[in-house]
Amino acid sequence: MTKEEYMDIALSIAEATIGQTSPNPSVGAVLVKDNQIIGMGTHLRAGHEHAEVLAIKQAGPSAVGADMYVTLEPCSHFGRTPPCVDLIIEHNIRKVYVACLDPNPEVAGKGIEKLKQSGIEVEVGVQETRAQELNRKFFHFIQTKRPYVTLKSAMTLDGKTATANGDSKWITSSDARLDVHRQRDVHDAILVGVNTVLQDNPQLTTRLPQGGKNPIRIILDTKLRIAKNSKVLLNHEAPTWIICGRNADVDSFKTHYPHVKVFSLDTKQVELETVLNLLGEQRIQSLYVEGGSTIHGQFVAQRLFNECHWYIAPKLLGGSDAFPSVGGNSPEWMKDAIDLDVVKVEQLGSDIKITARSKEAK
Repeated sequence: MTKEEYMDIALSIAEATIGQTSPNPSVGAVLVKDNQIIGMGTHLRAGHEHAEVLAIKQAGPSAVGADMYVTLEPCSHFGRTPPCVDLIIEHNIRKVYVACLDPNPEVAGKGIEKLKQSGIEVEVGVQETRAQELNRKFFHFIQTKRPYVTLKSAMTLDGKTATANGDSKWITSSDARLDVHRQRDVHDAILVGVNTVLQDNPQLTTRLPQGGKNPIRIILDTKLRIAKNSKVLLNHEAPTWIICGRNADVDSFKTHYPHVKVFSLDTKQVELETVLNLLGEQRIQSLYVEGGSTIHGQFVAQRLFNECHWYIAPKLLGGSDAFPSVGGNSPEWMKDAIDLDVVKVEQLGSDIKITARSKEAK
């Protein structure tokens, strides 16, 4: 096998953990000796052993003199676990192939340098593009201190998300809705505005046949006017956070819902940049926005999103009074439209899903 094929194996086992290692990155490692794989490992959860450690443990004494393929630069600092580079050096690994460097300032080339100083040969850049894609959200968070924001919208072919009276069930097929639950499973948090809660009373949980991880439910509610019968308040399947303005009566609300975390901002209105900074401070790395036309319009107008997941059903609703996927005011000139890169188009049952990324996200 080639070095690219060995790294592909490491990347594949790491990709299986996307969404469950936060706030840590997803990492896979493979140990090879005499053209045979003798150990494999992937980081499963924050606080658990790292991929390199698991691969070396599996290989046992045979690890000495082996080559390691690892999807991300090994750590060289003490966190919740000891530095991986020390274990690699201790076991006299012959050569380490690294897919991509870690932008975390606590690592950022220091792991590579320490390995080289110990006489271990290092090669960086094997399957680098795939490795960077694997931890796209983690890298964004490390570099900006804000979550990676994905806007999700289900719409008709003419871009409508609800009728004039707000009816939206169901626009897309069960296949598309199942894919939305898969996305919830791999995101740290899901965000909606209070109007979505008042209109739809959603659960905002992950409901997959095999189970799944529930994201933190975040509600933007300037005046704390959320209804008392809201499912996000009454069920305890996932944490619920509410972000409100300074004039909201937080004390009264907390007497009824002590289990709900409330963040009261210093401003009258809930400003999105402040929200993203706050979520970054809370170590939310990935944010799935399932808001309505108004919330999406604000994220788009302020260029505060990274990615779009547009689910398009083969239906026509028509009417200028129906709700569009993105509300607010449009720019006067087409040259002011936001440029996107379409990275994937796929069919889900009768629907089409388009994944696109902003070229100008903040």
